[in-house]
Amino acid sequence: MIEFKNLHKRFGKLTVLEGLDLAIKKGGIFAILGPNGSGKTTLIKCLLGMVIPNKGEITYKNESVLRKWSYRNDLNYLPQIANFPPNLTVFELIQMVKNLRQKKSNEQELINLFGLNDSLQKKLGNLSGGTKQKVNIVLTFMFDSELIILDEPTTGLDPIALIHLKELIQKEKTKGKTILITTHIMSVVEELANEIVFLLDGKIYFKGSIDELKKQTDNDNLEHAIANLISKQYA
Repeated sequence: MIEFKNLHKRFGKLTVLEGLDLAIKKGGIFAILGPNGSGKTTLIKCLLGMVIPNKGEITYKNESVLRKWSYRNDLNYLPQIANFPPNLTVFELIQMVKNLRQKKSNEQELINLFGLNDSLQKKLGNLSGGTKQKVNIVLTFMFDSELIILDEPTTGLDPIALIHLKELIQKEKTKGKTILITTHIMSVVEELANEIVFLLDGKIYFKGSIDELKKQTDNDNLEHAIANLISKQYA
C-alpha cells in the first residue's frame, strides 16, 4: 500500500533520513518507533507531503505522491501537537474542517464518545491540553479514509479517553484500515500493533512483529527489547 524507496532527507548539514527503504502492506496497525531525532516524524511528514525528500520515491497504492495532493483526501492525520485557532469554538472548528474536506462525517458519534458536548461552544484557546487532544481525535476519525496516521495520539488523555481511543483504533482496524502510529508508550504498542518498524539515525534497524523483536533481542519485555536494540547499534 505504501512504499518508501531510497529516501534521503537533510536539513542543512543534519541528515535525518538516509537511504530508507520501507514497504507497508494494506490493513493492520504499524507502530513506527525510535528515540527522539530518529526520523519518525520526518518520515511521516514526507508521506503527507509536508516535507519534500532530497532523494527517493514515495508511492501510495502504486502511484507516486511526491509533489501531489489529491491522495491526501484518502488519509486522516492526527498531529502530535494540536495547534488550533484560539478564538474559534470547538463547534466552529469542526464545521470549518467539514467544509474544507467535503466528505461524509460522523463527528457527533465521536463527540458523544469523548464527552465533548459541553465543550462545543468553548473557545479552543481556553481548553485544557487533554480536551484539545480529544478534539484532535474527533477531527482525525470523523472522516472515513483508508489510511490513518497518528503521531503520539495518547498525549494528555485521561484513562477513560485512552480506553476509548484504543477501542476506536481497533474498530478501524477491523474495517481493513491501515493505521500508522508513533508513540513512546510501549504498553500501547504491545496492545495494538501488528508490526513494529524501528528507526535509528534515519535508518530502519528492525521490521517485524513484537514476538520477533523479543526473540531477536532475547528479551520478554518490550521496553527492554527496544533498549537492547538501541544499545547494540551504538556498541
